[in-house]
Amino acid sequence: MTRRMAMTTLGAALATPAFLKKAHAAEVTLRVHHFLPGVAPMQTRFFDVWAQEISEASGGAIEMQMFPSMQLGGKPPQLADQARQGICDIAWTLPVYTPDRFPVAETMAMPFMVTNAEKTSVAMHTLMEEFGQNEYKGMKPLAFHTHDGGKIHTRGQIVSSAEDIKGLKLRAPNQATGEMLALMGAETVFFPVTEMVVGLSNGVIDGCCLPYEVVPAFKLQELTKVTNEPEAGGRGIYANTFALVMNERKYEGLSDDLRAVIDAHSGADLSRRLGAQFDEFEAFGKSVVEKQGNEIHTIAASEIDTWREMAAPIYDTWIGKLNDAGHDGAAIVARANALLDAG
Repeated sequence: MTRRMAMTTLGAALATPAFLKKAHAAEVTLRVHHFLPGVAPMQTRFFDVWAQEISEASGGAIEMQMFPSMQLGGKPPQLADQARQGICDIAWTLPVYTPDRFPVAETMAMPFMVTNAEKTSVAMHTLMEEFGQNEYKGMKPLAFHTHDGGKIHTRGQIVSSAEDIKGLKLRAPNQATGEMLALMGAETVFFPVTEMVVGLSNGVIDGCCLPYEVVPAFKLQELTKVTNEPEAGGRGIYANTFALVMNERKYEGLSDDLRAVIDAHSGADLSRRLGAQFDEFEAFGKSVVEKQGNEIHTIAASEIDTWREMAAPIYDTWIGKLNDAGHDGAAIVARANALLDAG
């Protein structure tokens, strides 16, 4: 745990009324549903810790019951609706699972809308507060965040420019990034990560675009030889966005003191914390690639700027979708860029 995270937790504990700190049987059980396995770092290093913090801050009045691996049924794209309908009380999901339904939340998943996970998560939280308050009707947003920027992992190809991408068959992580890679001449394919592993093994694809944090779980360091990463300090290639949401009726049904506990353990600080957590996951994933002895090639920031210019038609289309949803699309995209530049 970082010093900042520790101080945040300490501050929340000190702010909790003393009568809440008395241990007693749980008054409320909150069912938390997500798509990752129970052994995933997100479960063991975040959800389990977060649940314990809330339990302690509420004096044991709030208990969180974890349901990883979609144990409550359904498929990952249904998680937001499950929280809204009360099938679960809290869900962790990706807006891109339901394209165009949460357009403001998806904006930070557009190409090059990422610096690092912590800063981008803070930017996303602010963007949602300013423009996305009505997207999650029936739900209480607890946090918004991203992972770190994706890298281009290949079976051996070095990417220094858009010209090097031409003709490569790459697994794309989302629709917008796939469109961007296609503009540069790549042949993009979309399929689950498990199928991607097979595709890399048998040479059906040349590579994939993913953050380092995904590498260890699928042993991608053994299936690829080169990782092409943008120069540090600039924009990354892409980052998917995440939403942690709670059933609104469940939240409103809590007593004032228990709502205060949830409030103290959610919001902008939690978004920042989740981003920082994913930066830690990213650093570990990169260490796995380095230990394998794979080549790590840097794509110059000036080249990434060129790619951003090439992606202009994708942004124009996205602004149109935001406009169709009743937003000022140009203002949202401009604000997202300003938040990232200010971070």
